[in-house]
Amino acid sequence: MAEPISVEQQIKLLEDARKLVLGDPNYYPQILQGIIPIIKPDGRADPAKVELRRWGADFLAETFASPTLPADQKETLSLSVLEVIKNMIENPNEDSAVVKSVVQTAASIYPLVFRWMINNSYDGPTWERMLAIKSRILRIWDTAVPGVRICCIKFAQRVVLVQTAGPNADPRRGDPLEVSLSMVPQNHPLLAPRNLEAEASGLLDRMLSVFQESISDAILVDATLNTLSILIRARPQVANRILNVILNFNPLKQANSPMTPKLRVMVKSMEKTTRLLLMHINKRDPQNPLAGRIQQYVERMMRSRNEIFDEATRKRGPPAPMDGLDAAKRQKLGAQLPTPAPKFHVPPLTPGPHTVAELFTVTTDEGLKAFDVSQLSEDLVVKIGITILQKIDGDTLNQAVEGVRQRYLSLQAAQPELLNPATAPLGVDEDEDDYEPDFYNAEDTEQILNKLDNAPPDEPEIKAPDMAPGLFALPPPPPLTQDQLVQVGQGTVSRVFGVMQTLEEAGKKQKAGLNRLAASSGDRDDWITIITRLATRSAAGLEEASDIIKAEPDQPVPFSLSNTIRESLYLYVLEDFRKRIDIAVAWLCEEWYNDRVQMTLGEQTVVHYEKWVLRVLDGIVPYLDARDKVLTRFLSEIPGLTPDVLARVKGLCRDPAMVNLALTSLLYLVMMRPPVREIALDAVEDIWNNYEDAKPIAAKYLSKWRPGFAERLKDNEEDKKTNGVAIEV
Repeated sequence: MAEPISVEQQIKLLEDARKLVLGDPNYYPQILQGIIPIIKPDGRADPAKVELRRWGADFLAETFASPTLPADQKETLSLSVLEVIKNMIENPNEDSAVVKSVVQTAASIYPLVFRWMINNSYDGPTWERMLAIKSRILRIWDTAVPGVRICCIKFAQRVVLVQTAGPNADPRRGDPLEVSLSMVPQNHPLLAPRNLEAEASGLLDRMLSVFQESISDAILVDATLNTLSILIRARPQVANRILNVILNFNPLKQANSPMTPKLRVMVKSMEKTTRLLLMHINKRDPQNPLAGRIQQYVERMMRSRNEIFDEATRKRGPPAPMDGLDAAKRQKLGAQLPTPAPKFHVPPLTPGPHTVAELFTVTTDEGLKAFDVSQLSEDLVVKIGITILQKIDGDTLNQAVEGVRQRYLSLQAAQPELLNPATAPLGVDEDEDDYEPDFYNAEDTEQILNKLDNAPPDEPEIKAPDMAPGLFALPPPPPLTQDQLVQVGQGTVSRVFGVMQTLEEAGKKQKAGLNRLAASSGDRDDWITIITRLATRSAAGLEEASDIIKAEPDQPVPFSLSNTIRESLYLYVLEDFRKRIDIAVAWLCEEWYNDRVQMTLGEQTVVHYEKWVLRVLDGIVPYLDARDKVLTRFLSEIPGLTPDVLARVKGLCRDPAMVNLALTSLLYLVMMRPPVREIALDAVEDIWNNYEDAKPIAAKYLSKWRPGFAERLKDNEEDKKTNGVAIEV
């Protein structure tokens, strides 16, 4: 039976999962589903589980506050964690750190759940869980520890922001700040606008009550002021109400009581936060009706602050110096000269050989000498060394360095320089500086033969062993895991896209015309050409498929370099789609061409064009404006149009402000792209059948381009007059 994993090991594994999602937000749904069972309260009093719940609550707060996670995914994930958050916060014995993170998570997901309820009025259990969480947070607001109370203030600010009417609320945008009471229909079965607005007004009064209490806590006042700036900017209808309360608040009123150091810091903090908030409001909106009153308040507060905190200095004069006195004033003040620091004594080394450790050991404590520093980790040794160097006296350090230097000099003097016999020249006197060779007469032939006869027999020659090096090969590297392959591939793609930031845009150079080679100019457009062809052609025909398969937009695909480049191209286009729509068109043209080539060759392949057309269209449609021409240009330049693509265009007509844009784009296709004229006219007729606001314009276009529609429309009108019933066209 395997041993149970300790809490420390579990937290280490959870940290690895956290690093994974920080690198790639696409893993958030899988990781979150695996973490919820671990951090879910089980009702047993297990102290070890507190660490896991703390980590889990922090992870939830970080997840729903992450800007890299799309709002639609946050909305889906928020529904799965409501029950866990509810159980955690309703536990009366829950750890305060867990409660703090849970309240932060609730503040992040409240707008998401509210938007979900607007569009899904049937989901009553979800709204009941959210109401239970909200009720619990509002109950512990006044009795919890200060850290939890600050988070409760943030939660109340989100509730007020959501449950008040916002200016020009746009439900198509994914920003949680855009969720407001204006989006709630009047006949919603669960969300009553009048009750929600009344609750928001009461919560705002509760937030502002901190400025009206006789004794105010600086922490709560500063936290409230920091949350009110967003309400003043995003909800103009309550801005004057908030400003009037702030202008009647005097953060210096507590300065009349005995001034303790703690009270001094609290008063200064409240005054500075209040003043900066009001100055920011005046700077943002100089034409504010309360601008003059705000300016007077700020000037009066600055004068009062100077009078209160500078009065003691003016009365007593400059403070007398405590140390480092001037020599001319010591006699008058009777100050004593500071006694010099005791001299640090470094005992000399005893005669004999010594190690390097003994040379640098300056302490006389035998216990410290016996301690083995190598048992400590490098990080701990570095921290201890930095702390000692920061706190040690400079004179003491200099005396210790001088003592070690004297030790080293004494060791050098005690050991004379020895000549290494292995390297000393043979037959040479050390005291002889110059070498003068002796010249003798050369020996004749007879003398040489006599020496050879008298010489001893030669010893057999010993051959040196063959030392030729053999073949050497490095061991093969260990195989990469799947996670390492994914990480390396993503890093490569990131570096490829990073090159584009340093390249020159195509508009700054003269084009070479149609006869130029692709990617031959060295500008940003050429690099885009390289990237798109890497994504579309590098792995053509390598996908595992039994037949030609259309890749669905929501279908998960295994990791590959091509899919990673496609995902990066998609994100790059959406960052500024109005300026980069030509990049999207070029990329999709390459996808369309590659799909057609693969199908012509009869190879087994996966087609990608339609999937990425729909993804790009879904990404830019929520951010379109009624005056945008990007949609018309995109539809007219992409190589292939399908009913699914036109269905996205028809969906724009749900917003009356976007009807003209949708119908104009379809009319352009009818006029300029005859191959898709019929499906475009079908889309216009579908709009005429389903959207009342679009009927006049759609009928005008259909009467001109679809023969027989005017007669059917006329017959329909006559039947209305006669029978009172409209016949469907």
